[in-house]
Amino acid sequence: MGRSPIRVAVLLVLFVLFLLFSGDLLSLYMDALWFKEIQYYPVFLKTLTTKLLMGLAHGLVFFVILYPNLSLAQRYQPGLRLFQEQQDPLGPFWKAILLGGSLLLALIIGFQGSTQWKDYLLFTHSVPFGMEDPLFKKDLDFYVFRFPFITHLQGWFSSTLMMTLLLCGLLYFYRQGIRIDPSGIFVDRVPRRHLGILGGVYLLALSWSYYLDLYRLLYSTRGVVFGAVYADVNARLPVLWILLFLALVAGLLVIIAAFRRGWLLPGLAVGSLVVVHIVGGTIFPELLHRFQVAPNEIMMERPYIQHNIQATRFAYRLHRIDFQEFPASDDLTPADLAKNELTLKNIRLWDHRPLLATYQQLQQIRTYYNFVDVDNDRYVINGEYRQIMLSPRELSYRNLPSRIWINEHLTYTHGYGVTLGPVSRISKEGLPEFFIKDIPPVATTNIKVTRPEIYYGEAPNDYVFVKTKALEFDYPSGAENVYTTYEGKGGVPVSSFLRKLAFSTYFGSLKVVLSNDIVPESRIMYFRNIEQRVKKVTPFITYDQDPYMVITHEGRLVWIFDGYTTTDKIPYSQPLTGLGNYIRNSVKATVDAYDGTLNFYTGDPEDPIIRAYSAIFPGLFQPLDQMPSDLRDHLRYPQDFFKVQAHIYSTYHMEDPQIFYNKEDLWNIPQKENRDMEPYYTIMKLPGEKKEEFILLVPLTPSKRDNLSAWLAARSDSPNYGKLIVYIFPKQKLIFGPRQIENRIDQDAYISQQLTLWSQRGSQVIRGSLLVIPVEDSLLYIAPLYLASAAQGSLPELRRVITAYGNRLVMEENLEASLNSLFGGRPLVARAESEVAKPPTQSIDQLISSAQDVYRRSQNLLKEGRWAEYGESIQKFEEILKELAKRVKKE
Repeated sequence: MGRSPIRVAVLLVLFVLFLLFSGDLLSLYMDALWFKEIQYYPVFLKTLTTKLLMGLAHGLVFFVILYPNLSLAQRYQPGLRLFQEQQDPLGPFWKAILLGGSLLLALIIGFQGSTQWKDYLLFTHSVPFGMEDPLFKKDLDFYVFRFPFITHLQGWFSSTLMMTLLLCGLLYFYRQGIRIDPSGIFVDRVPRRHLGILGGVYLLALSWSYYLDLYRLLYSTRGVVFGAVYADVNARLPVLWILLFLALVAGLLVIIAAFRRGWLLPGLAVGSLVVVHIVGGTIFPELLHRFQVAPNEIMMERPYIQHNIQATRFAYRLHRIDFQEFPASDDLTPADLAKNELTLKNIRLWDHRPLLATYQQLQQIRTYYNFVDVDNDRYVINGEYRQIMLSPRELSYRNLPSRIWINEHLTYTHGYGVTLGPVSRISKEGLPEFFIKDIPPVATTNIKVTRPEIYYGEAPNDYVFVKTKALEFDYPSGAENVYTTYEGKGGVPVSSFLRKLAFSTYFGSLKVVLSNDIVPESRIMYFRNIEQRVKKVTPFITYDQDPYMVITHEGRLVWIFDGYTTTDKIPYSQPLTGLGNYIRNSVKATVDAYDGTLNFYTGDPEDPIIRAYSAIFPGLFQPLDQMPSDLRDHLRYPQDFFKVQAHIYSTYHMEDPQIFYNKEDLWNIPQKENRDMEPYYTIMKLPGEKKEEFILLVPLTPSKRDNLSAWLAARSDSPNYGKLIVYIFPKQKLIFGPRQIENRIDQDAYISQQLTLWSQRGSQVIRGSLLVIPVEDSLLYIAPLYLASAAQGSLPELRRVITAYGNRLVMEENLEASLNSLFGGRPLVARAESEVAKPPTQSIDQLISSAQDVYRRSQNLLKEGRWAEYGESIQKFEEILKELAKRVKKE
């Protein structure tokens, strides 16, 4: 009979475990299959075994501490008092209750402990930073790699002791070892010794906490800057040492008092601990700050401000920024423009939002396709370095003509092709020109797409089966559809009926197991969203919000994803909400859009965090020079990273503590519609350089003013990738900022009148982003204007380009005319662009494609009631048909 309750408890725990984790086990199996398919199974295995070991260690140690103590308390007999085992209604069940309860609590604690797998692995694979904190002179690897796990262990151990102490106290109270009556609280000898030992050990653990609090001072938020300041170092730091000593003494005295009568000394020690904690930890530092620091704050806090500046500049990689003066002269000539022809040819006239809407109207082709985003990149187009906008045509499952299971999971499996065009070219109708368009992709340049299918993309998508008996829809062709069968290696093999059953259970559909189209040779693709895909393998990396697609030399479509290593454990570094206080662009991930192949490359080999992860997961991260050159040529400085750096740099360009404290030279990122201006990519020739390169830049203004202070540029082309340069404007000269140019546009009588007239005719005027373009030693300001119908689903058209230079501001139909008007001459670049803008002799296929584009636009204009433009479009459609008829007769 004695073993029966224990058996019941164990069986009950096992049954609860099965109910709780049966679904998790299936998910684990699916993950294992997926990781094997993408050839990162060692990463999965290392992560899983570490989680299991951490969970087992936490749960086992917790159980070893809790259960013996509870068993000891349960065995206590209250002597001559009338509380006997036979009078206890729970008597026969205590062992089962305590064992089952301890196991369940250990299970919960173990599950929580398994989440510490990352901190444990970093703890055991720390890499030196080669930089020490200024207070304790410890290398930063202690704070980044070891301190988080040590802090967790201390908190977990203290919580375990406190829980054990409370539960044992309650058990003793139930068994009358602790009694409360009108004359006081009485504790028997056995409970006093037991609880005294536990309480003493808890106080010893508290001294460990005070020791760690010494290092937590480096993350103080109480001072003039983030990090330990004067009051922390000269008041809280010595007080923490005193508290640490008092906690040690109190813990030892409590343990001694547990075996001897008399609690005076332990009581005094604990009371002193409480008093010193309140007075020394709160009141004394506040008085010191108010009466000694505040009257002389800059003098007293100067070294700590310096620590904050140095740490923050290092943590956000601002310590390597180059400085240059930029005169912003007013002597730009047409000859200067001619020397910068490539820069002007690549000025981005198409904003992302209007261009995306235009692509949707002109190139969506079918309702079940969708353009999620438009990406900036650069290619060598027919021997010329050009900036382009590229948008993949992905499949939209919610817009399928019939959302039945076969369509969603067997037939419609992939998107198709891309739309690609120059950033600066427009047709006579104000529409973008295309280098690649239509289905199948039609290319007018040397950039070709040979594998246009997109099985893995940005759009939300579900699982699909490929290599089934059912043909996959490939693309529409007139009134008919073209079908295909998958030829790649992507997806998990179905292999057997048991796997098929597992897939059916996991995805919650009987159709998977009942379908005759799914055969052993079939493959299932899941986790097809590229963000989900890269995060599944590297959950410890923070990924950029804007992955972008690249067309390789072979014509394949490959996604590039920027990843960041971050931490919030750099002493003195200023934190950002949701990010931490350290960031490096240490990962470049690629995902093949056809077969889902994943590769991870080390973007910043100097970063200790990525070096630690490389040691934890050997083979996961490859050196960047192993990335194929046709992908490496398209690496770009990530916009999210640059925005963080620009935001921090607007304050931390001030390196002098006095200037920093007074905020004498605080900068801001220019505002547009109460939001920070977005940095933008452009191809330009940096001052002092001999050739154009792909640049990410943003202007900076003084705080609470609208003129420009500087512009910050990040370089993306090899061999200068990753270098940051700030160009400082003369302080004695007024350089117009974006808001001032916007105000001048609003105040211009002619432009204001035109905008009003367009708005009154039922059109919506969309003002594009104002670009500040450095040319030679001067600045050009360029703002595109788009017109669109106010109706939903309208087609934005680029109708005007505003340019400004110095005190002059003009608006013309295109950039060429606007620059000519602005400078009163015909620069060389204008002639070149004019020649480029003339369409070459088109083939019959190209004429057919052009006719289709014009026809689609005509239908959109008809729906919007724009009759005049509809007539012009129909006239052009007729001209193309006439030209097509002539060409057919000739051939």
